Amino acid sequence: MLPRRLVIGGYMTSKHTHLEMIQGVINRLAHNSFLLKGWSVVLVSAMFALAANGTEPLLVYLAYFPAISFWCLDGYFLRQERLFRALYDDVRGLEDERVDFSMDTDAVKDQVDSWADITVSRTLIAFHGVIVATIIVVTCITLYLRFGGGQNGP
Repeated sequence: MLPRRLVIGGYMTSKHTHLEMIQGVINRLAHNSFLLKGWSVVLVSAMFALAANGTEPLLVYLAYFPAISFWCLDGYFLRQERLFRALYDDVRGLEDERVDFSMDTDAVKDQVDSWADITVSRTLIAFHGVIVATIIVVTCITLYLRFGGGQNGP
């Protein structure tokens, strides 16, 4: 007899329970990635605001730290999400008797690109690359205005 859990209107197998657990992790990882993107924009904008204040325009350099840190962290979360999606696919194909509720992704790590490859993937470059490119442009404008351009000194 298969282990079953009573749910409204019928029974849920162990496989369904395990798949729900994995889906919960995937949802949390996706939410964390979304929050990272938001924090990245907020912190970079705050650095721009401080630099634009005029007291110390070179504060724009601080914007590189959160932008690059959150880019790398987002790559980590996206890799973890892909690992759990691969685990989900493996569990989906299992017979109910073979479900062991393992959340270990080592068995599927060869099915997913490396962290470095995911970090420089099109999806992350499209978001984080634009932020870093914007910081570079603002840095160049700031340096030009401060040392070589339209103003005579600080």
